[in-house]
Amino acid sequence: MELPLTCSTDCQHEISGKPAAGKPTTNAAGMIDVQGAADDRMVAIDRVGVKEVVYPMRLATRDGGEQTAVATISMYVGLPQEKKGTHMSRFLEVLNDHSCKPFCPEDIPRITKAIKERLHASEAHFEASFTYFIEKSAPVTGQKGLMNYEVTFACTADEKREDFVMTVAAPATSLCPCSKEISEYGAHNQRCRIEAAVRTCEMMWIEDLVELLESAASHPVYAVLKRPDEKYVTEKAFENPKFVEDIIRDLAITLNGDDRVVQYAISSENFESIHSHNAYAEIERDKREE
Repeated sequence: MELPLTCSTDCQHEISGKPAAGKPTTNAAGMIDVQGAADDRMVAIDRVGVKEVVYPMRLATRDGGEQTAVATISMYVGLPQEKKGTHMSRFLEVLNDHSCKPFCPEDIPRITKAIKERLHASEAHFEASFTYFIEKSAPVTGQKGLMNYEVTFACTADEKREDFVMTVAAPATSLCPCSKEISEYGAHNQRCRIEAAVRTCEMMWIEDLVELLESAASHPVYAVLKRPDEKYVTEKAFENPKFVEDIIRDLAITLNGDDRVVQYAISSENFESIHSHNAYAEIERDKREE
């Protein structure tokens, strides 16, 4: 739902003209609007707003369903040098107005634009971080379990565009090619954390990006595994050894070939099982510059 461009009576001074320096205006109810006063220090603020609002967020799923997550949300606007303050409650009003239906990634730019318009700002920022659950079936027995993934929606809206970035982090399994090659039997393996922040030119579901991340590892991980599943996963990972460099390069190749993705920043961290340190690699690329 898009919010109207008109504002409530308590902010009419913002569109009817600049208030006298240091003198707050009053709204229709006769209450003083201190934030609406002018500021004579003439220092613009890059971002001002509400930070880390804990909020129940209904999320649309790729299969047509929905789930509810507890999100941590921050919303900001740029404040011109002549304005004393912003109206904090209006950020929550916008959020409440848009909570009548489940969110999907393509809704976030509209919400950010609505914040910009409701606060009469030239620029607005929205960020929501939450845990997203996907039901996965074990590869042999089909036992179902819920896997959790870290997700962040971030967007900046100005007079020209809404710039949306979706970030997803997924756990997976990596098995060391060197260990496999030099050992008479076995190979050390470990869990890894693969993350991608992507800008897209068309809709991409959280589930879509999770699948791309997991495909770059030696093998995905699961919430529930019976013995036949554990045997399968262990052997498949052994057949598909990957350094952290292999994971990040394979993911880059996958994203390079996905026409939905125009820019990405990706990383992989392997939590080494026989070293006291972790292995790490990252790649950033803007496909629009090619």
